[in-house]
Amino acid sequence: MNPGETISTGASDKCDICGKKLELKVLKTCAYYVGTFCCEPNSRESGYYVTREEAQAALDSGDFGR
Repeated sequence: MNPGETISTGASDKCDICGKKLELKVLKTCAYYVGTFCCEPNSRESGYYVTREEAQAALDSGDFGR
């Protein structure tokens, strides 16, 4: 990840559209990942996981590549 690309490397933790504080959660595109979403997708904070359970375990433990 590039500097400023994720919250952990300096990206804003607020939605650019509504200003609400972004919460890390498990999201899905082609696979599951830890990221933020409010009015639109904001960031991908992790790599991809095959199952929702793997992504949730990484989020719960804080071990998702920050």
